[in-house]
Amino acid sequence: MKSLGAVFLAWATLCVFGVRAKSQALQEETLSGPDSREIGQGPHGHLLGEWGGVRPRLQERGVRFDLQYVSDSLWNIKSEQKGRFASWNRFRGTVDIDLGALADYSGLYFHATALWQAGGNLGRYLGLLTSPSGMSSANTFRLDSWWVEKRWLNERLTARVGQFAGQDFYGAQHYAASFIFEPMGYALGNLSTDFESFDPPSTPAMEVRVVPTHNFYVKSMALAEDRDPFSHNPTGLVPQFRGVPVSVSEIGFTPGKKATSVRAFDTVESRKGYSGLYQFGASYNPGKFTTSSSAIRSGNYLLYWMASQVLWRIDPKEAKGLDAMVAYDWSPADINRDDRLFTAGVRFNEPLPLPIHNTMSAGYVRNRQNQQFVPHGTAGWKTEHPSATRHSILRECGWKNGARCSFRI
Repeated sequence: MKSLGAVFLAWATLCVFGVRAKSQALQEETLSGPDSREIGQGPHGHLLGEWGGVRPRLQERGVRFDLQYVSDSLWNIKSEQKGRFASWNRFRGTVDIDLGALADYSGLYFHATALWQAGGNLGRYLGLLTSPSGMSSANTFRLDSWWVEKRWLNERLTARVGQFAGQDFYGAQHYAASFIFEPMGYALGNLSTDFESFDPPSTPAMEVRVVPTHNFYVKSMALAEDRDPFSHNPTGLVPQFRGVPVSVSEIGFTPGKKATSVRAFDTVESRKGYSGLYQFGASYNPGKFTTSSSAIRSGNYLLYWMASQVLWRIDPKEAKGLDAMVAYDWSPADINRDDRLFTAGVRFNEPLPLPIHNTMSAGYVRNRQNQQFVPHGTAGWKTEHPSATRHSILRECGWKNGARCSFRI
């Protein structure tokens, strides 16, 4: 892993010391992760408004920051387990800096996000493979991710280096903000079979993204494997190079939208008009894995296919209407207990005539466990078929320091 650390530092130096150029007038959005999609967008994104013009002036200087609160409160109607109610809470602070506007480094950006999260995990109480909440994981207060990003050729070539999670960008559900349970509200639930990193215990990583044509992109990422990230780096402040480097790659086709404008997760604003996103990706870990026959094998991989498409709009230029999504992944059955996952869902944007954003959605997940891993002498596992409907009203609010607050109802 020393070689990976050396490459990481060299790339960081290259990104930071980019060529100085003309300052930009307004800040552009970084290729943000899930901390961006969790919050509402638009002109009324902050309860206290524009602070008498202070916020727009900061953005003109290239500085944008948010403090947000998100909560999932879930109640299980009927089960054999005693645990029926769970509430998961997250406070997240995010800063984006356009160094072109701030310091005359054109095309250079900095992003960082930290969080505190805690609460109950209903999926753990019920013994489910599919977590009912896409946010619940471990109680923690930590630096989640940070990166330096450099763009060239009108964003057709982008490189970033720092500490960020693979599942924030690869195998992530594009319509995730409209769903709650994990395989649809964040990323495909078994991407961790080959230890692709997840949010919030991100690991050191580097990525290159290329847009050769208007509606097509290719991107690839190398990240440091860590099989126990919460304990190895509890604060997120000390980059950890453990295990082997994991690689993830994806190609995407974006009908109806420029590939340079597509982010991992959609937002309220990006839903306007007719557009789609079709993805194929693969992750590979060259490390050691134990097979179903208890043999040790080198190498493990996962393949995924995803499609997200606008089906209908009341006004072709607005967001109100119907969208659909489907995704499937596959990994070798002799190495991975959770070797296949299928998801499908639909959503209706703005079904109610309210001044705030609202969505109705329905989703289905088929989570299959490989029978080769069933302990000897025990009954086989049953395939899990969770489904959920959701009516979400996103309320945007804030405190004196410009926080955003999202309530999922």
